[in-house]
Amino acid sequence: MRITGISTHVVGTPWRNLTYVLVHTDEGLTGVGETRMLGRTDALLGYLREAEANHIRGSDPFAVEDLVRRMKHGDYGRAGEIVMSGIACVEMACWDIKGKALGVPVWQLLGGRVTDRVMAYANGWYTTERTPEAYHKAAQDVVARGYRALKIDPFGTGHFELDHQQTLHSVSLIEAVRDAIGPDTELMLEMHGRFSPATAVRLARELAPFRPAWLEEPVPPENLKALKKVVDKVELPVATGERIHDRIEFRELFETQAADIIQPDLGHIGGILEARKLAATAETHYVLVAPHNVGGSVLTAASLQLASCTPNFKILEHFNDFADAEITKVVRGAPYVDPETGCFAVSHAPGLGVEFDPDAAAEFPQQQARFDLWAEGWEQRRPR
Repeated sequence: MRITGISTHVVGTPWRNLTYVLVHTDEGLTGVGETRMLGRTDALLGYLREAEANHIRGSDPFAVEDLVRRMKHGDYGRAGEIVMSGIACVEMACWDIKGKALGVPVWQLLGGRVTDRVMAYANGWYTTERTPEAYHKAAQDVVARGYRALKIDPFGTGHFELDHQQTLHSVSLIEAVRDAIGPDTELMLEMHGRFSPATAVRLARELAPFRPAWLEEPVPPENLKALKKVVDKVELPVATGERIHDRIEFRELFETQAADIIQPDLGHIGGILEARKLAATAETHYVLVAPHNVGGSVLTAASLQLASCTPNFKILEHFNDFADAEITKVVRGAPYVDPETGCFAVSHAPGLGVEFDPDAAAEFPQQQARFDLWAEGWEQRRPR
């Protein structure tokens, strides 16, 4: 079997474009992969056109390791977010093809499943007025849909510091959310790399009474010594990693023990096998894995393949019940959260267990998507 070419489809919303890549073969099998870029979709499409000619066309889709190696190193320049995201889309699609050809789910090819269910947490649910009353109602709606966990960034446009009034307001939002969801629902606290170590530590202590399940990306991701400073001074688990695009770059994070939970994005870190290798290394450092998952249903399906065969997997993020829920129709067999359990069921279908529908995708053309975490009202995901 050989790859004859790829085709790309961009599903657009005002705040995010989702890029789907179909990998076609000479035996009629087609696989699909997905990533979500912010402000770089056209750059990704341009890279994929070059990579198709230089590396992808004519390759054996079963030889995933070799194809990833050539795409990552065969152009000599250091692979960053765009290259690793392009690799991820193609890599996922190759696993999809391989599973379909062999009649087994991808997790069966990666060592077999260790779980039948994967716990989910909700994100994208607080697209409402930034008041305690509005957040209380929105959080109740999340729990009513069966979720046992949810995540929130309550800090507005905070950057490095957060003044006294904004601190009080942010605390009031978390107090309202905790009151709405009760003591048994997990509450993840997102900081989006906003703060200095001192501010992050102060806020973590202010919010500790509401029992956050983790503190996510408390400082900008470039400085691991700053992150370690936070880790050493707070009692909450610390999570990070969504903006690291090469598993090699996690080495220092593990060595300094600067995180308790890592959050690789399968759509940016080179795909399923790269994430599985990273998870295995994390396990040797007693670190849990909770992937960043802000894409659509194909990226969710790929993340679930990883989850089902990874012993140190914690929980999976999910946006698509609350943000742009209509885009789920571009994928047949889209994963969903069972309201009875708050979990995804592990698919036993061949490959990724989903099928991309180009006709449905055509209803959502690419947009000039914009998402600025430093702009007022960013949490509503309705760019002007």
